[in-house]
Amino acid sequence: MKPPVVMIHGMLSRGSNWSHYRDRFAARGYAVHTPTLRHHDVEPGGAEPDGLGTASLLDYADDLERFIKGLDGKPILIGHSMGGLLTQILAARGLAEKAILLTPASPRGVIALTPSVVRTFIKPLTGWGFWRNPFRLSWGAARYGMLNVFDDSEARAVYDGMVSESGRAAFEIAFWLFDGRRAAAAPAADVTCPLLVIGAGRDRTTPASVVRKVTRRYGTNMTYKEFADNGHWVLSEPGWDAIADYCLDWLDNTNGGDDTRD
Repeated sequence: MKPPVVMIHGMLSRGSNWSHYRDRFAARGYAVHTPTLRHHDVEPGGAEPDGLGTASLLDYADDLERFIKGLDGKPILIGHSMGGLLTQILAARGLAEKAILLTPASPRGVIALTPSVVRTFIKPLTGWGFWRNPFRLSWGAARYGMLNVFDDSEARAVYDGMVSESGRAAFEIAFWLFDGRRAAAAPAADVTCPLLVIGAGRDRTTPASVVRKVTRRYGTNMTYKEFADNGHWVLSEPGWDAIADYCLDWLDNTNGGDDTRD
């Protein structure tokens, strides 16, 4: 019997953003769960929930840990963007049978503020007190940093489905050096499960150069694959199906360690 799969979404997203992958994995016989993070189960453009601005990565991880412990068996964890960081945190807690990181946010200790990242997030992360307030990227910032592979109409449809995000969580990722709680820590030595990391050559939010730094934290039980023509939103942008199928094939043939690029 195959282990359950838990797909963990990233910033500005909800569990429903996994619909393509959920259906693809279900067709291969997996029981798939797509939980929505705390304060994200809202309608796009609606009122921002109380407490969203100060929600921590630790809050998200603790909620997910409780969810995972209620499953029938240790799951395969798949995380996108910030969800990829949460997957690393949960794997370090020993909660994953296998783990897949799709264009993941980097953990504490990895410098990730490249020019494209700064351009994408400079407005929400430079206002005084941003670390305790929710934020949502402007259309221009999202189009540049996350949705650059889509055509305009497809990009607008994805953007219109985005929800607000926690300033606290963004602070913990971007400015980990100043976070006394070390919320973004994912000790590499504690991640002992087989690990697949997916980078994207046109990603401006978690650039492939940064994702490669993440992979270097892990040992021979890690497989890295880079898709040259993809950007950050690998959940539904053109070519998502090839990435999903690669993940499925890796799960069927996990041997660790190849550093291959496409």
